[in-house]
Amino acid sequence: MSTVTLKGVKKIYDNAVTAVHDFNLDIADKEFIVLVGPSGCGKSTTLRMVAGLEEISEGELRIDGRLVNDVEPKDRDIAMVFQSYALYPHMTVKENMEFPLKLKKVPKEEIDRRVKDAAEILGITQYLDRKPKALSGGQRQRVAIGRAIVREPKVLLMDEPLSNLDAKLRNQMRAEIIKLRQRINTTFVYVTHDQTEAMTLGDRIVIMKDGFIQQIGTPQQVFDHPVNIFVAGFIGTPQMNFFSAKLVKDGEGAYHAVVNGTDIPLSEDIQKALTGKDSQDVTLGIRPEHIRFAPAGTPGVLTGTVEVSEMMGSEYHLHVTCSGQDVVLRVPTMDLPAELRGGITYGVEMSFTLRPDSIHLFDPESEENLVRF
Repeated sequence: MSTVTLKGVKKIYDNAVTAVHDFNLDIADKEFIVLVGPSGCGKSTTLRMVAGLEEISEGELRIDGRLVNDVEPKDRDIAMVFQSYALYPHMTVKENMEFPLKLKKVPKEEIDRRVKDAAEILGITQYLDRKPKALSGGQRQRVAIGRAIVREPKVLLMDEPLSNLDAKLRNQMRAEIIKLRQRINTTFVYVTHDQTEAMTLGDRIVIMKDGFIQQIGTPQQVFDHPVNIFVAGFIGTPQMNFFSAKLVKDGEGAYHAVVNGTDIPLSEDIQKALTGKDSQDVTLGIRPEHIRFAPAGTPGVLTGTVEVSEMMGSEYHLHVTCSGQDVVLRVPTMDLPAELRGGITYGVEMSFTLRPDSIHLFDPESEENLVRF
């Protein structure tokens, strides 16, 4: 078993700055948890508290039910992979991977077995006699991960391990980490500011802002049902569009939204979730992929002018100015009218509609999602 429990954990620095507020999380055995958020949100500080590299100011940290607040890092049965690789330059790959086991006085035969197995899993067997300077960034990161997994830790902590790699290598290493996760029996806690990494790697993701947890859920849950405007805007690429709108309840108790004077229909499920709410000002959110072209003049249609057209291969990202506001649409090239498939130019007028079942409504003051399922 490799469970991790954080209960009411806080980190307050000497200058009275609180970096992490009341952090509560139960991590199951072999679960892959990702802490994600913008720089300075407290995610790395939280990871370092789990590692024992930062003292916990308040609260409890338990690994397999054992209170470890005051336990030395070396005695917590955890391993950590850093952003900077942190390899010893004068040692070979093999020596780097052996080092933590030699410190623990593991028998030589066992060391050889673990290093061989880890090298095979990570595809670095052919590099065992090289020094780190002779390796690429992706190879060095594999070595850093190998050095961590040879310890067979209960919990593997990873602090932005891919942020120093280029985009192609990041994609490859993401796939490698997913494969690795299937092959070793350990619990992962992974920190990143990249929401794509969070969505592709995590069983659950923990979204943080200013030291507070905003939402915990599966990638699909936080994408489909963000609890507030911050989560809605942070998760998803390009980010969600937001409109100032009015939620209107008619005489028969049905709801619709009004954006720029246009009535926007809402799905039955959203209508039910709004039961009991009065007419009010709202912030309406819609993801770029949930906006569709529509004939001008039909009900529920908004109109704007194309300012920027980004050809992404299988789709266009269109920046359309609608009543003075920038609205982003993700449009598959196959869905374009025939006359637009050759390219979409500046100044073209577009009419579009919002999918009624994919609309999000937020309170403008609290920024909380009004639609809870």
